[in-house]
Amino acid sequence: MVTFQDFGLRDEIQKAIDKMGFVEPTPVQERTIPITMKGKDMIAQAQTGTGKTAAFGIPILEALTKGVKPFSLILVPTRELGAQVCDEIKKLSYFMDDVRVLSVYGGKSIDDQIDAFRKGVDIVVGTPGRVIDHLHRGTLSLNEIEVLVLDEADRMLDMGFIEDIEYIVSKVKTPRQTMLFSATIPNGVREIAAKYMSDPEIVMIGEEQIVLPTTKQVYFNIERKNKIWALCRVLDAYRPKAIVFVQTKVMVDILAKRLLSYGYPVGSLHGDLTQSRREKVLNDFRSDKTHVLIATDVAARGLDIEGVTHVINYDIPEDPEIYVHRIGRTGRAGKEGVAITFITSKEVHLLRKINEFGVTEIEHLEVPESGRKDVIRKVMDFEDQADLYGMVLFQISAEGTPVERGALLDMLNRKLRVPEIAVGNINLFDDRTEFEIHKDSAKKVLMELKSLRVADKKLKVEIVHRELPPISMQ
Repeated sequence: MVTFQDFGLRDEIQKAIDKMGFVEPTPVQERTIPITMKGKDMIAQAQTGTGKTAAFGIPILEALTKGVKPFSLILVPTRELGAQVCDEIKKLSYFMDDVRVLSVYGGKSIDDQIDAFRKGVDIVVGTPGRVIDHLHRGTLSLNEIEVLVLDEADRMLDMGFIEDIEYIVSKVKTPRQTMLFSATIPNGVREIAAKYMSDPEIVMIGEEQIVLPTTKQVYFNIERKNKIWALCRVLDAYRPKAIVFVQTKVMVDILAKRLLSYGYPVGSLHGDLTQSRREKVLNDFRSDKTHVLIATDVAARGLDIEGVTHVINYDIPEDPEIYVHRIGRTGRAGKEGVAITFITSKEVHLLRKINEFGVTEIEHLEVPESGRKDVIRKVMDFEDQADLYGMVLFQISAEGTPVERGALLDMLNRKLRVPEIAVGNINLFDDRTEFEIHKDSAKKVLMELKSLRVADKKLKVEIVHRELPPISMQ
């Protein structure tokens, strides 16, 4: 087993790593640190949650020579990631003499940043827009940068920062060491590497190494209308510190409002929040004033919050890589985490895509019992129970015997006024009859059919829940 001791780090850094509780490096750290400590350029394909901040932070601190002007520049796509990278490097340099790390991004006082540059900064962590702002003001000079890091390069390209990145990199002195970290390596990233890097080493972290083994992954088969019921059951049963992912900011607001009305301490995070509001939401979550954070993927990209016990995919993502990013928010720093995904019958193909991506086995479990009265009742979701043709499958029996086809049609068509076109296949078994009803008439049939009798026998009517197709683990 490789340990951080094997890297031969300076005592102050090793002491900080020990204080942070790290013993065994992650795959990206194990493979990149020996390369970058030699001063080589490097491209690393690695996802969020794999320990990449320490992968470039440790070599920067090892090589650090202090001066008035910055030694290293780390470019990041978002202010949240910038703040997290800054905090991580401060932890790694805890026992070093006065290492000055500054995060620069919009939403914070630029005057404070200017004052910090005047006093001297060793490592700058910034978003492209604010870095360029300082370059134009003349408050930041890059002509003594020894180490340049492009973190989440593909994300910066997706956000339209390509011209900003090229402008910034053109202002950094050469020769220098350049490290590029990216979850994917699209053509735009390759072009940047070819143009601005010198014979880089390439490190690919395999998909099977992306997700930490301490993250247990499970899914619940649940109807769309019962997701809120299942979520409340999970919150009551596990009492988690959880991030709940949904697809849209509208859904963030709706779900947060409902949970607050039920008495759950929750916060909401999406792209429409002001920076001050975002910081308050995150601070409340970090300090346990709230225990549940409802978030979109855009808002939660790169979040690194200690103590998250559960990630809940309220809405399953269509992209397996987004799934990986999400569940990387738990099971960190060697602690066990749980990722729960809600799957409707119409979303099985998305679960299959995740398995085919090679993440790991996702176990099927039932929604847990909470040990208390449900705050919200489970409802019948006929839409979700219907097949592709809109038909819901029922079964009926008359005190343990099947109901004949003619008698069943008479009750449906004549007594309940269900149109013939709404009735599908009818199949008789030894102890029951199964029949299909269109979802538009399903509630009427479920509520009223059981009140009728056949040959003076009481009727038992139930929905037959369609089983999920088997999930291939190949």
